[in-house]
Parts: sequence; structure tokens; C-alpha cells
Amino acid sequence: MKSISGKVLCQILEAKGRELKRITGSHHIYAKLGITARISVPVHGNKHLKLGLQKHLMKLGEIDENAL
Repeated sequence: MKSISGKVLCQILEAKGRELKRITGSHHIYAKLGITARISVPVHGNKHLKLGLQKHLMKLGEIDENAL
């Protein structure tokens, strides 16, 4: 799996219908109507996310690995 930055993951989440609710520090909080789970994406410039965190966030956001 290719590692991506938090900014890119935010763009993918928005394309999948997630809405940015708030920004707390460097974390962008996304939600979707009808789904109780919130997704907190750390955005630290263009630094890549670690693979374990990236896989977890993609699972929560229902993002397929092939979508990258």
C-alpha cells in the first residue's frame, strides 16, 4: 500500500461524502449524516501518515485500497 499525506486523505473523504465538522489543532474531524463514527485525520503539512493509522482511517471511511 502506498502511504499518503493527511491532506490527500481529507480530499478523498470529502469526495466520499464526509463533511468537515471542525478543526482542532492539526486534526480535521469528519462526519457523515447517519453514521455515528467520527474520523480524526492528523494533517501535518505534507508528511505521510503511518501505514497502520492510514489503514485504520481508510477502514472507518470505507475507502478501498485501490482508490488511491
